[in-house]
Amino acid sequence: MEAPAAPAAPAEGSPVPGLYHHPVPEPDPVRVAEVGRRIKSWALDEVELYPEDWEDQFDGFSVGRYMVACHPDAPTVDHLMLATRLMVAENAVDDCYCEDHGGSPIGLGGRLLLAHTALDPLHTTKEYQPRWAESLHSDAPRRAYRSAMEYFHGAASPSQADRFRHDMARLHLGYLAEAAWAQTDHVPEVWEYLAMRQFNNFRPCPTITDTVGGYELPADLHAGPAMQRVIALAGNATTIVNDLYSYTKELDSPGRHLNLPVVIAEREGIADRDAYMKAIDVHNELMHDFEAEAAALAAACPVPSVWRFLRGVAVWVDGNHYWHRTNTYRYSLPDFW
Repeated sequence: MEAPAAPAAPAEGSPVPGLYHHPVPEPDPVRVAEVGRRIKSWALDEVELYPEDWEDQFDGFSVGRYMVACHPDAPTVDHLMLATRLMVAENAVDDCYCEDHGGSPIGLGGRLLLAHTALDPLHTTKEYQPRWAESLHSDAPRRAYRSAMEYFHGAASPSQADRFRHDMARLHLGYLAEAAWAQTDHVPEVWEYLAMRQFNNFRPCPTITDTVGGYELPADLHAGPAMQRVIALAGNATTIVNDLYSYTKELDSPGRHLNLPVVIAEREGIADRDAYMKAIDVHNELMHDFEAEAAALAAACPVPSVWRFLRGVAVWVDGNHYWHRTNTYRYSLPDFW
């Protein structure tokens, strides 16, 4: 039985001025601490995810606070851990294959394909199956994907697991598009960038909200066009939140990092501040569309699992903003106000 929650201290960080969002209650500190303890044990002892000198960065990610804020209806910490392992594994792939810790656009497709087989297993001949199975332990991202997916399979239905694999394929396709642009030094049109971000975004996280909540949205209801639009709008809005909060972090990093304000500034020929403000407007329009479409779907399909899923996605959107706002270890706002 979980211990009662202690009163939470006020969170740090200021929201982006003018950004449409909803405040959320402070996440249960007892659950935050327990998820943080368990995920660090998993990362160090089960999958050997990072060397000692990355420990501060791992702690600074505050993944426990993130996942508890996004999934307040999770029945148990075990349910929360399903999402937490997958989130950490996804970030390991992004960091080690694409970004900060040795990532490169060169050869990314091959690395992602092999990592994806940790989620969507290879079915081949007896001669070659052992070599593939051995490869799943060959680097930290593949070890993390394999282990996190194994835990997820233990709680998810076959339909929920297949849904997640599909959304991870979308994510990897987005990574590849961004890598291709980096290799050719191409700055996409704004609409092209937004198309890439519909794939390279947070969608795999809210799409598992029912598994983490301990119930299932039936496959036909999840696959309907109206639900797919709601999920896409939620993923797109939350990803622009990341662009806005990580803006100064990316400017301080080596090389050119594409994000919505940077692309708007270059493609539309406007000042950096004006481009950032326009990116806020893009986010806000996406958020209003998400909420309107979700309300319309809830009215048109009065099914309890649909209502609960839509609420879970909305809560995930709000929790995602909360984490970005409060994670002052990683993010700071530009001096535009």
